[in-house]
Amino acid sequence: MPQTANVNRQILLASRPVGAPTAANFQLVETPVPTPGPGQMLLRNRWMSLDPYMRGRMSDAKSYADPVPVGGVMTCGTVSEVIASELDGYKAGDLVMCFASGWQDYTLSDGSMVFRLDPNMAEPSLALGVLGMPGFTGYMGLTDIGQPKPGETVVVGAATGPVGTVVGQVAKLMGCRAVGVAGGAEKCEYAVKELGFDACIDHKDPALAEKLAASCPDGIDVYFENVGGKVFDAVMPLLNAHARIPLCGLIAQYNMTSLPDGPDRMPQLMRLMLSQRIRMQGFIIFDNYGHCYPDFLKAMTPWVAEGKVRVKEDRVEGLENAPEAFMGLLEGKNFGKLVVKIAD
Repeated sequence: MPQTANVNRQILLASRPVGAPTAANFQLVETPVPTPGPGQMLLRNRWMSLDPYMRGRMSDAKSYADPVPVGGVMTCGTVSEVIASELDGYKAGDLVMCFASGWQDYTLSDGSMVFRLDPNMAEPSLALGVLGMPGFTGYMGLTDIGQPKPGETVVVGAATGPVGTVVGQVAKLMGCRAVGVAGGAEKCEYAVKELGFDACIDHKDPALAEKLAASCPDGIDVYFENVGGKVFDAVMPLLNAHARIPLCGLIAQYNMTSLPDGPDRMPQLMRLMLSQRIRMQGFIIFDNYGHCYPDFLKAMTPWVAEGKVRVKEDRVEGLENAPEAFMGLLEGKNFGKLVVKIAD
């Protein structure tokens, strides 16, 4: 069913997943299109973003943000058109990016976490990727926490994802050696030939650790952590003294229901961090760097326009297909920034 003017389709969290989400955890419902009151505006969502952090919001475990309640609308960022406004500064026809929207056709907003977009943008969906939260995450984590210096080696997992592509390409622009880790030969080839990485290792390769070491002959100075699991295990022995580790995600662990098999590596990690004087810092992009978003856009927008930072999107058609696409995202099935086209 396509988007209409009088029905608001919503995808709700039907139940909390145990392990990997399934279709039974989601429910598609139809509700009336809401009417904005004083200080509100009605947004018609055109594009929505699917990102790994949403798996954490499906859980009721303590985290940096409140969980989506069972029966509540799944959360996401959207590129939207203002349909009606009772909010100063916005009028019908404005194009905006809303970071506090949801998996639905229409959203009521009070202007919080909303940014105005150029209505003539050729590719508005880029505001959800390279010019949105993922690109912002990669840029700020690398430049502020990673602080790479020319000649250093920067490694990033999920290298062809929306965060990893920005980390690797910006590292190259800053004069660094960029090494990626990705899932499959096709993604690794893309990282090297299209994005300009110096090397990219397939995390499915049994020789991951050996091949990563060969690609980082001078060790690793910055490891941008957004994966965890066996990728971090391969990185640990290669970390140089004073290495920096920006930590924004752990996608390999989001569906875990218990600790992995094998020895407890925490003592090894703590000793390594002490002896090598390593800095590891977790961050939540808008909590820590929300005030920096305009400065990020000033830097990234011309790089994208000039082709210095290249972009790949994985586009899905139809709101109703969002759950299946999201489940595939957590398994690494997407190739590029995953977005859902809700309406023209």
